[in-house]
Amino acid sequence: MDAAIETVLAEYEQRNNEEHGRMGTTPSREMLTVRDTMLLTVGREIGLMLNMFVRELKAKRILELGTSYGYSTILLAEAARDTGGRVITLDLAQYKQDYAREKLSKLGLADYVEFHHGDALETLKTLDGPIDLVLLDIWKELYVPCLDLFYPKLAHGAVIVADNMIFPPMAQDDARAYRTAVRAKPHIQSVLLPIGQGVEISRFVKDLPAYLV
Repeated sequence: MDAAIETVLAEYEQRNNEEHGRMGTTPSREMLTVRDTMLLTVGREIGLMLNMFVRELKAKRILELGTSYGYSTILLAEAARDTGGRVITLDLAQYKQDYAREKLSKLGLADYVEFHHGDALETLKTLDGPIDLVLLDIWKELYVPCLDLFYPKLAHGAVIVADNMIFPPMAQDDARAYRTAVRAKPHIQSVLLPIGQGVEISRFVKDLPAYLV
C-alpha cells in the first residue's frame, strides 16, 4: 500500500474512532439518524482481507453494496488497479458517494470505480455478470433480497463477504436470516468469522460435491 493511500485510510480511521467515541453520549432516540452520517467503516482488518481477495481471485468485476464514504472502496480499487478490474459500487446517499469519489480521485483510483446512485435492488436488476467478488454492507434488511438478485450472476469461484454478522445487536435478526439464506443457495460454501463486526464469507463453486455443501 503506498504512502498516499495509507495517509487517507488513517484519516478515515481517526474520524471513525472519534465518531465511535461520541456514540456513548448520543441519546438513543437520535442514534439511527446519527449512525447514517457516520463512517462505520469495515475496518482495517476486513479491508485488507478484501484487498487480498481481489488479488487472489484476480477479480475483474467487484460489486460493493454500500459505498458509504469510500473506505472499503479505496481498498477494493487499489487491488482492482493491479488485476485490471473494476469496482461497481452502489449507495442510496449521493453525498456519501461524492465524498468517496473525491478521495478516490485524490489517490488516482477513480478510473477503477463505477458509481451507481439509487435503490440497490433496482440497480442490481440492471447489472450484468459475471461477478467475482461481492461486499455486502448496506441496510441489513436488504441483504437477502440483494443476494437473490446477484447470486445468478456470480462467477465460478466468486466470493461474497457480508459484514455486520455479529454486531450491532440490533441487526442480529437480519444477519441470521442472511446466513440461513446464503447457506441454502446451491453450490455455496460459507463460514462465519468473528473478525471486525463479524463477517460471513461465502464462496460459489459450480458442481460442488454434496458432502461439502
